Amino acid sequence: MNGKTGFRIGQGLDVHAFGPGDHVLICGVSIPHEFGLQAHSDGDVALHAVCDALLGAAGLGDIGRHFPDQDMDWAGADSRELLNRVMELLRQAGWAVNNADLTVVCEAPRLAPHVGAMRGILAAELGIDVSAASVKATSTERLGFCGRGEGIAALAVVSLVAAE
Repeated sequence: MNGKTGFRIGQGLDVHAFGPGDHVLICGVSIPHEFGLQAHSDGDVALHAVCDALLGAAGLGDIGRHFPDQDMDWAGADSRELLNRVMELLRQAGWAVNNADLTVVCEAPRLAPHVGAMRGILAAELGIDVSAASVKATSTERLGFCGRGEGIAALAVVSLVAAE
């Protein structure tokens, strides 16, 4: 294992402001909303947080290092493709995902009806059983930028194990 431990934990955080649009993309699910999310890629705040958590756990930097927003090759990029590329980096480094826990923070839109679909997509993209993928939605009780309806935040925690 080249001196690395057999277990790692990583965390990720991403935030996007609301802007023009008629839906938000969260964990690969398109949800109708009066606004979209401003971003260099497709703005999937949840998958961006997961990418950062995975990269951090593996000691591979962050999403901005691998997919810089100054690089026009990533303009409008599908976040599921970014996650697939991160997963390939993990495989090359000898890691596999053990589990993932994701929290999405916003006042609107209501995410509860979509959590099951988000969880299924997250599990499939990470190559884990759905029982090892958690997606939660919460609000900030109208406090802070999320509470004022200015944007959405996502926090992710993942654990990695040495690949077999």
